[in-house]
Amino acid sequence: MRILGIDPGLRVTGFGVIHKEGNKLAYIASGTIRTVDADLPSRLKTILAGVSEVVRTYQPDCAAIEKVFVNVNPQSTLLLGQARGAAICALVHNELLVSEYTALQVKQAVVGHGKAAKQQMQDMVQRLLLLPGLPGTDAADALGVAICHAHSGETLAMLNGLAPGLSRRGLRVRGGRLVG
Repeated sequence: MRILGIDPGLRVTGFGVIHKEGNKLAYIASGTIRTVDADLPSRLKTILAGVSEVVRTYQPDCAAIEKVFVNVNPQSTLLLGQARGAAICALVHNELLVSEYTALQVKQAVVGHGKAAKQQMQDMVQRLLLLPGLPGTDAADALGVAICHAHSGETLAMLNGLAPGLSRRGLRVRGGRLVG
């Protein structure tokens, strides 16, 4: 399975492509999509076109993207959300199934704890994918999203497959517990 990870950003959007076979992960590609200092619609167009080009070039089977966190500046959060939306639109327009993960989930999956620093993410991504050097921070974050999905995606798919059967029995999962 080929997985595309996206770390959305209005100025720099990171991407990372990995291949998963069994329990083994292999690096395919990574990089960034940079927008010029221009108006918002132009930047969003660049993100949409850039992510579409990455999909056409590397032909992933699925995609994963980091969820937006709410930061101190609401305007920054809104702008980041729009950049993320442009990336998601490119992914679904190219008919990819998109999974979403929080930064905490990604850091826990890659480093082992949710408060990992950027340098720790870079180091672990380099080790896990046997890279000859450190990837840039945005590319490392995107590769981390792909790694997170590689470890979590099958479990989520299995749970999604179980959900209808549980629902027919009047059961559901809430907070990690089965409730009736």
